[in-house]
Amino acid sequence: MEENVDSINESSKKQDDSLKKNIIDIDSTKKTPTLINTNSQNSNKQELGDDNSIPIKIKPKKELPIEKKPFNEFINDHLLPSIIQEFKVRGLEVSDINLKNTLRPIAGDKCWVIFCEIKDICNFWLSFEKEDISSLKSISLCKTDQKPSVIESFLIDEKRITLKLIISRILQRLNGQKLIGIN
Repeated sequence: MEENVDSINESSKKQDDSLKKNIIDIDSTKKTPTLINTNSQNSNKQELGDDNSIPIKIKPKKELPIEKKPFNEFINDHLLPSIIQEFKVRGLEVSDINLKNTLRPIAGDKCWVIFCEIKDICNFWLSFEKEDISSLKSISLCKTDQKPSVIESFLIDEKRITLKLIISRILQRLNGQKLIGIN
């Protein structure tokens, strides 16, 4: 009877040993992956070489959305070139476009202002109260030979400001005044 019990215990122990898996450990002193073989009783450790290495998945660092970049970088590297391109696609020429921390037209308060002159058509001023694209914004526009007379709020109800949204609303405002096309 004792033989049967010993035989069952021996069989059970072999099954337990076969179920154990290899474990990968990172040795902090060497900073190399180490394979811990739990199938042997002395828990051998062996460093994984190139031929026996297990790929370690590293998530690629996500690129910061352009709208989250610093204000000046967003405006100068993305918004202004996109505005120029949009007008060029429509057959219009931007003769001057710039960003300055200057006085807002009509109101006269100091803020960040994008001035854009579309050759022989119109001018517009897009103003940001702070150095942040999510800050309060306003727009003024007029024909080339006139001065602006109205300041309108710009994108006040939008929670998420994007490059495409800013451009589409500029075009919408200019089109609404029949400055760049017919309604």
